[in-house]
Amino acid sequence: MSSNRFNAFSNHGIGIGLRIPHYEHIFSRKPVVDWFEIISENFMTDGGRPLHTLDRILEQYRVVQHGVSMYFGSVTEPDPEHLKRLKTLVRRTNTPWLSDHLCWGSVDGTYTHDLLPLPYTWEAVERTAERVRKVQDYLEIPVAVENVSSYAAFTASEMTEWEFLNEVVERADCGILLDVNNIYVSSVNHEFEPMEYVNAVLAERVAQIHIAGHSKYEKYILDTHDHPVIDPVWNLYARAIELCGPTPTLLEWDDHIPSFDEVHAEAKKAERYLNRTAPEMAQAAQ
Repeated sequence: MSSNRFNAFSNHGIGIGLRIPHYEHIFSRKPVVDWFEIISENFMTDGGRPLHTLDRILEQYRVVQHGVSMYFGSVTEPDPEHLKRLKTLVRRTNTPWLSDHLCWGSVDGTYTHDLLPLPYTWEAVERTAERVRKVQDYLEIPVAVENVSSYAAFTASEMTEWEFLNEVVERADCGILLDVNNIYVSSVNHEFEPMEYVNAVLAERVAQIHIAGHSKYEKYILDTHDHPVIDPVWNLYARAIELCGPTPTLLEWDDHIPSFDEVHAEAKKAERYLNRTAPEMAQAAQ
């Protein structure tokens, strides 16, 4: 088990996504939550109700930003206005790190609003790492890139997905948001061994972990974030924690959202794995 030399946010514990159906419960009950993850794009405005709500959250809770439209792997440069608004929000929230996806999704200013997988080529490694470096330098905070779930693959790929991920983060000198549910989804769709992926990831660069549920169909599974976490995904999570040490963990539940208490209880299941490593880490430190 290695220490997290990338950002060492090991004391952040377990977070959940900040979602509109839970606002009333949060403001009236003030539940104990380690942190909330917000979708950056939902709050990149000049004012109004979203920022008013966010400021109320920031009065009581730690917030971590997660983006869905940076498209680090796209050929076109990030939009300067988008980056400017993003940096303004970063300063408002004081987010300790910012995450977005290792994917592409735009061509010549046209956006697909989807997280499309990249060809795992050396050319894509260089281009993607360059984009991540530029964004990280501009925002002046650590950036972590997330592995996406995928349903198609490129015949041009020259390496595995985990090799591609490792190459990008090393060259960009950034972190990893390791989504173990996405690993499981892609492993079923593309027929590879998910534990091999987890074992190969650069553990010292894992800044955050996502867990989630998905939907199973006859020939594939879909990353829907509308079910509890299944045992095989918990097994991947347990191995990731064993390798990375205590790592900030976020439960994603974005559709058919149950009560706040149900979502929070599902997220807190991660404690049995996080707490298991504490004595081992203390012994290693001595």
